[in-house]
Amino acid sequence: MDKLVYVAMTGAKETLRAQASNSHNLANASTTGFRADLTAFMTRAVTGPGFDSRAYATTSTVGWNSTEGAVISTGRDLDVAINGPGWIAVQAPDGSEAYTRAGDLRMDSTGQLRNGAGHAVLGDSGPLLVPPSSSMLIGVDGSVSVVPQGQGPETAATIGRIKLVNPPSEQLERSTDGLFRMKTGGEAAADAAVGLVPGALEGSNVNTADAMVTMIELARRFDLQVRMMRNAEENARSAMSLLRMS
Repeated sequence: MDKLVYVAMTGAKETLRAQASNSHNLANASTTGFRADLTAFMTRAVTGPGFDSRAYATTSTVGWNSTEGAVISTGRDLDVAINGPGWIAVQAPDGSEAYTRAGDLRMDSTGQLRNGAGHAVLGDSGPLLVPPSSSMLIGVDGSVSVVPQGQGPETAATIGRIKLVNPPSEQLERSTDGLFRMKTGGEAAADAAVGLVPGALEGSNVNTADAMVTMIELARRFDLQVRMMRNAEENARSAMSLLRMS
């Protein structure tokens, strides 16, 4: 295969991959607690016989944007946002401990506290179960207090505390299910310094204007790579025509 075609083809393919990542960010611009993926292009030399005269591009996800999203007041008792750095510990579908910034909490029919994605919220000793109650309050420290059914406010009691953690960003990685986990496979320790903002949610940290500009830039880059492939085809036809004449 002609090297020019190969280089242009790999450039177009990697541009499509970057566009997919950028589109994923845009699609989650309104997702609670979402963290945008970061991608980067890298240059690699074409290996094989001949001179090292050409290089091709590769793209990969190099991490995620740790910038905090805007905190939006909702007034809902079960909505909480992380105040500054930190994460809410939840139980992933496979039973492992994972972390999220999405604090749109609710109770299921069994009294288990879950977030909007359906993941069970963890306390210091496992998933939090809320007994039948007339009201529930989540404190800034993650404590969960309830007023038993048929009782007055003076009977409010703390039934548990949401596990809040704050491991360094470089120790976390995003999994395919959208949750974050420790790279070592372990569990992060609870951090009492992490606080919550009750009655509020953290929005996505995706910069929609920047993502739209990136989308246009990547579309133009893809068009350039396609034109290069067409030029390579035209050059090959011209070369064959000259060979026939000779």
